[in-house]
Amino acid sequence: MAGSNPNAKPMNLTLKVWRQKNRNAQGGIVDYQVKDISPDMSFLEMLDVLNEDLLRQGEEPVAFDHDCREGICGSCNLFINGRAHGPEPGTTTCQLHMRKFNDGDTITIEPWRANAFPVNKDLSVDRSAFDRIIQAGGYISVNTGGTPDANEIPIPKDIADRAFEAATCIACGACVASCKNASAMLFVSAKVSQLALLPQGHVERKSRVENMVAQMDKEGFGACTNIGSCAAECPVGISLENIAILNREFLSAKATSNNLA
Repeated sequence: MAGSNPNAKPMNLTLKVWRQKNRNAQGGIVDYQVKDISPDMSFLEMLDVLNEDLLRQGEEPVAFDHDCREGICGSCNLFINGRAHGPEPGTTTCQLHMRKFNDGDTITIEPWRANAFPVNKDLSVDRSAFDRIIQAGGYISVNTGGTPDANEIPIPKDIADRAFEAATCIACGACVASCKNASAMLFVSAKVSQLALLPQGHVERKSRVENMVAQMDKEGFGACTNIGSCAAECPVGISLENIAILNREFLSAKATSNNLA
């Protein structure tokens, strides 16, 4: 394994894993033992070892979501020992390494817990509610023509930096999983802010925020209580400032809107 420590002592671990056959089945925690786990393994590699053991024993492997394994796609959504993505701040599950645990540890692994994120199977959840919120936001009707010059629309650096920070949201759902109300406000605020801050997003800014908030409520996400657990567990550090921007954009849109719903 690249970058491994040849002197690292392998670990034996007890895993308490949520198993659930499908959306309609009743799930539960099942205990497993994994042995000789290298501290240099990623958390998902450790789950791969578990699944290889289960397949050798003729058992069904544990279903979990993953894709890039580089902390970019946001699909490695696991609740580990009561924390979204595990104990390492600013880290997705696929970036979490087993050196953060100790030999003999018991690790509880669960899917995101939210009505808007139904469990597909085991640790895999349906986060398509986020996709529908994005779709509700619509498009940007700016005619760019050919490739525009980078300096054609001057944007102050502070604004550009804040928009870029909001755009780094990977839509993993950790904010929802860590919120006691399963609120999606941090996610929605990031998606609203990244466009509301830039001049290219101003044409549809009022309809966008109205539609996205309406879809968020329709999906069944809870209300925000400003505790801040969402930002604390966000693996890319999305700021609570974006929620303030969302609230400002929403109130401004409603004040001049014909949509009284």
